[in-house]
Amino acid sequence: MLRVVGICTAIVLALHAGMTFYGDLIRPNFRASDLFLGEIPPDKAKLAAAGGLASFSWDGDLLANYAAAMAADVLHRPSSEEGGRASEYKAAQAAVVAALKVSPIRPALWLTLGTLQTQAGGVATAAVKMSYLTGSVPLDVAFSRVQTVTSSAAATDDEIKLLAQSDIRSALANRSRYEPLLIAAYVQATAQGKSLLLESTKVADPKFNEILRRY
Repeated sequence: MLRVVGICTAIVLALHAGMTFYGDLIRPNFRASDLFLGEIPPDKAKLAAAGGLASFSWDGDLLANYAAAMAADVLHRPSSEEGGRASEYKAAQAAVVAALKVSPIRPALWLTLGTLQTQAGGVATAAVKMSYLTGSVPLDVAFSRVQTVTSSAAATDDEIKLLAQSDIRSALANRSRYEPLLIAAYVQATAQGKSLLLESTKVADPKFNEILRRY
């Protein structure tokens, strides 16, 4: 009996080691933050190979990278058919949710989920809030979060409004780079999003606040 248990254990460990090695080979070199930095997602063939392993893997990095690459593929290369787009968004959101269940402390991936939900016409408030509560993100990702907040129903949530002010202040600290982007975000924002941007800039940068009010 002990010999059988030992053999079974060795087989399981060998399979695990083999899957881990294979996962390292096919894992997309694409993180959630890359989605907001303008990086090009992997091609369909690499996504398909990673998806086969991701369907039964518990590797947090593999699942997160695959989900981010899948989301980027949907957002950058959407299907031309309306029904195809809907199914692609649904599949991408499912991949992101699966990754977050295994490895939830990923703020950029939570923002990815919120972005997908917003683009699909859903409510992104909970996902955006989690992107704030699970850690810090690079400034470019933080600005993308501002765009998501101000263009969606998330701008009506009082807690998110407080959290978003820090992103807006960070962008204003680099005003020479983000001024045109902030103006574009303001133009595309909802009424609540415009109000949030005006309130945040009124104290942090009154001169820029006056510029925004012209649009």
